[in-house]
Amino acid sequence: MKKSLVKSIVALSCVCMFTSGVALASATKVAKPSPDEAIAMLKAGNERFVSGHSTSPHTDAARLKLAGQEDQGDHAYATVITCSDSRVPVEILFDAGVMDIFVIRVAGNVLDVDEVGSVEYGLAHVHTPVFVVLGHTQCGAVTAVTNAVQGHGHPLERNIPPLVDNIIPAVKKAIAGNPNSHGAEVVPYAIEENVWQGIEDLFMTSPVSRELVKTGKAKVVGAVYDVSNGHIKWLPEEKTMDILAKVEKNDQRAMEAMAK
Repeated sequence: MKKSLVKSIVALSCVCMFTSGVALASATKVAKPSPDEAIAMLKAGNERFVSGHSTSPHTDAARLKLAGQEDQGDHAYATVITCSDSRVPVEILFDAGVMDIFVIRVAGNVLDVDEVGSVEYGLAHVHTPVFVVLGHTQCGAVTAVTNAVQGHGHPLERNIPPLVDNIIPAVKKAIAGNPNSHGAEVVPYAIEENVWQGIEDLFMTSPVSRELVKTGKAKVVGAVYDVSNGHIKWLPEEKTMDILAKVEKNDQRAMEAMAK
């Protein structure tokens, strides 16, 4: 009887330890915000940064310890692609910290195969409810392509042209849409068009991204960061949906969501 009682007590203790451990682990996880809530968090963070009231959240030792114990997918609330330009420090300008933003950086914030694959990972595996294509003022990549398209280019190292060729359609749209602008005047328009081009390139090549947006599980938004004052200009979400609708009618869009 005594041995049986002891075994029962030990078994019960193990169950209690296991369930309390699960409860503790679950307690540390943060429920993901909705797409609109995530966008509001990004906007609020940028407002704090611009106003000089950054709180620098999630940058202490406790957050680092948590990062070593948990998956980023339990915490990250946004995927952001932006330029590699050192004037665009993503976590700082959004007043965010460790495990808050899944960041992709590449010259010209272009969305080619490597970048689109990274976005798919951010949306489908890290489960961020929002993806931001963040252009910026005075972008060197966009400026270089704008000059080249207007016939004022200069020799580039062999790997740069294929890196920035995604920007060419954006520059041509900027020129066509602003016929009274010439030379450097075209650059600001091209920077914004390049954001839209990136969104179109994503939708053309990523069926899973299209599906997440169509089902409301994620939002894709465009924005332009001003390197001179820290402000972010948020572009109309309606245009993202217009681009998605356009892509859905394009027979050239990728259809197989999964790799074979």
